[in-house]
Amino acid sequence: MDDLLKQLLQEEQELQFPHFNETTAWQLGRQMVEHAMRENLAVTIDISHGEQQLFHVSLNGTSADNDEWVKRKVRLVKRFGHSSYYMGQLLKSKGKTIEESYLIPESEYAAHGGCFPIIVKETGMIGTITVSGLPQEEDHKLVVKSIREFLAKEK
Repeated sequence: MDDLLKQLLQEEQELQFPHFNETTAWQLGRQMVEHAMRENLAVTIDISHGEQQLFHVSLNGTSADNDEWVKRKVRLVKRFGHSSYYMGQLLKSKGKTIEESYLIPESEYAAHGGCFPIIVKETGMIGTITVSGLPQEEDHKLVVKSIREFLAKEK
């Protein structure tokens, strides 16, 4: 478990943007949608900067429930500044629920993979990138892979 937690923290250190704006959100979101459509994935994708939603799409096979999962995952990442998968694995390693550890309701905060902080180098966290619709580890992997590919193209 410790190795997984270290790996998840390393991803947050590694996957940082030189800058991030509306155009970045559109380009990254479009790339994620193209990937999801190629793979026939039933996912909702959301990219937000602060309180502003910059990109949101729900593909075939999703429902309003996915939007609620997105909101709960985003709330968690904004509160703790770490990916929702990291927070879920941290809680699992402690053998505690989010309510037991932090006195916050699971109905409002989802410690399940799929939401990743948008971190701008030398600035910090400015927003979130979220996927909902797959098993939580797969949601997380889709976000991480997408950010990694996007940043590789930016170099």
